[in-house]
Amino acid sequence: MAPRVLISDKLSPTAVQIFKDKGVDVDFQPDLGKDKEKLLEVIGQYDGLAIRSATKVTEKIIEAADNLKVIGRAGIGVDNVDIPKASGKGIIVMNTPFGNSITTAEHAIAMMFAVARQIPAADVSTQQGKWEKSKFMGVELTSKVLGIIGAGNIGSIVAERALGLKMKVVAFDPFLSPERAIELGIEKVDLDGLFARADFITLHTPLTEKTKSIINADAFSKMKDGVRIINCARGGLIVEQDLAEALKSGKVAGAAIDVFEEEPARENVLFDLPNVVCTPHLGAATTEAQENVALQIAEQMADYLMKGAVSNALNMPSITAEEAPRLTPFIKLAENLGQFAGQVTETGIKSVRIEYEGNVSEMNIKALTAAAISGLMQPLLQTVNMVSAPVVARDRGIKIEEVRRSQEGAYENYIRLTVTTEKQERSVAGTVFADGKPRFIQIKGTNMEAEFGSHMIYITNQDKPGFIGRLGTALGEHSVNIATFSLGRKEQGSDAIALLEVDGEVADRVIEDIQGLEGVIQVKALRF
Repeated sequence: MAPRVLISDKLSPTAVQIFKDKGVDVDFQPDLGKDKEKLLEVIGQYDGLAIRSATKVTEKIIEAADNLKVIGRAGIGVDNVDIPKASGKGIIVMNTPFGNSITTAEHAIAMMFAVARQIPAADVSTQQGKWEKSKFMGVELTSKVLGIIGAGNIGSIVAERALGLKMKVVAFDPFLSPERAIELGIEKVDLDGLFARADFITLHTPLTEKTKSIINADAFSKMKDGVRIINCARGGLIVEQDLAEALKSGKVAGAAIDVFEEEPARENVLFDLPNVVCTPHLGAATTEAQENVALQIAEQMADYLMKGAVSNALNMPSITAEEAPRLTPFIKLAENLGQFAGQVTETGIKSVRIEYEGNVSEMNIKALTAAAISGLMQPLLQTVNMVSAPVVARDRGIKIEEVRRSQEGAYENYIRLTVTTEKQERSVAGTVFADGKPRFIQIKGTNMEAEFGSHMIYITNQDKPGFIGRLGTALGEHSVNIATFSLGRKEQGSDAIALLEVDGEVADRVIEDIQGLEGVIQVKALRF
């Protein structure tokens, strides 16, 4: 049965056709996003939800979305999606961070010109028959210092354009590496340094707890007199009342604002102030950008639902369509290793270390780690998946460590998962052979090779003669048929491990009888 996608905001007909061409059953209801009750009523029928900004995907909507696997936002901002709740329910949230980048960057540059030369006010005055040349004295951009807060995709495009205008660019971004700053031709500075030096300040950062109100009265006190502010990113980054006071006092010579704390902005403290340029959230509003993001989100969602490829997800590692086939058996291996550890672990987990050796170490290990943690959490929380499991682990204070190594042993690739609990440390390792099937290769330091089966029995026992006979008799008495049988031990007379694949579900009474056999230390029924 084809996956179903609901489009609840306006998307181009071409985007709708992309879904259909890729085998997705698409329901195009562009006004449904405005009807919260109707959306709540129908959302449980769909595997995917494609939106713009009008649809608000609240906690209530997510709770009702029993089949939803992916939410796709045609655009960069996801303020209208409750990402933590979506993650907790295992729903991937995608956006299109590149489709409108040039458009938004160009709007920021246009707004900078507009506020520097007071173009909107001069236009109104001139069309009213006034000729007020002296009133609209502007400033040049050449040689001025532009401070960019947020040097990501859009911010870096703004930087390139500003350098072309012969401006000097400084940037504050905790994630901007010195190498990337050199590549862009800009100077990385701290926030106070940016405030002290910038003639123009433009914001290109998402709205988070750390960036909310990043421009406030205290920030204005650290700025140059006559600074000009541009915000085409998100409302809430600037305290609007503080900006209004700074404009009135002359501390800020001008401001160009495209986004507001409350939108639509019917009334605002910045309206009617001199040398304030306001636009109604036009940053991404070009024909090209609107088409680009619509097509991009349709491609991304369809590729995920049909192929398992993950692009531009905010709550899961990306997996390209090209790497998905190669990665899939290793994702299965990582998940199986996690499931094994989760089923045999009986005390609270403190930390998890995942080691990748050989070819697998060069793959997308973020996705593999998500799969391993998902498997580990499933025995406790059956509803977790690759999206929600890392969130659950973090919320429970479980430390996760990843290690990459080149090939050192006999296997071209292997993954080892080590779980540290309140009482002990236990490891399990596996590999994928040329046939694409995941296999155990080591349990608790004991080498043994075994395929994963749907139903298995794991036993640790004292290595003494007669045990296998007693085990076979016990299973025979319960009519349990053995499909495969793998054994391992470190040395003669030490603890041994038996791993059996059986033909069906293992009843509790079978496990109880095996536990009662002479020499048995631990026994677990496993499901994969």
